[in-house]
Amino acid sequence: MVTVNGRFPGPRIVAREGDRVVVKVVSHVPNNISIHWHGIRQLQSGWADGPSYITQCPIQTNQTYVYNFTITGQRGTLFWHAHISWLRASVYGSLIVFPKHSVSYPFAMLNPEDDYKSFRV
Repeated sequence: MVTVNGRFPGPRIVAREGDRVVVKVVSHVPNNISIHWHGIRQLQSGWADGPSYITQCPIQTNQTYVYNFTITGQRGTLFWHAHISWLRASVYGSLIVFPKHSVSYPFAMLNPEDDYKSFRV
């Protein structure tokens, strides 16, 4: 199993709408790899989208790539993951995007007094 920074799943990334995200990926695996930011619209940063051989060449063993993009017009709980071969199965993590400080949440906050038993899975 391949981990990210020794963790499985990989580290959580937390940002706000409008934030610039910079992530340095150093490949220590014997396979090519790339990272896709699932749910992030890469507006004016298509090279950071992650699909190998489509928006970028894969990152080779012992090579480095810096993903640099701005989160524009998006919020929610998303995720990032490897976007090549079997690495998708273990190289992933959450990406949480909060609204800008000046924007209210587009949904009601949960009330701890409510009965949520019907949501159990």
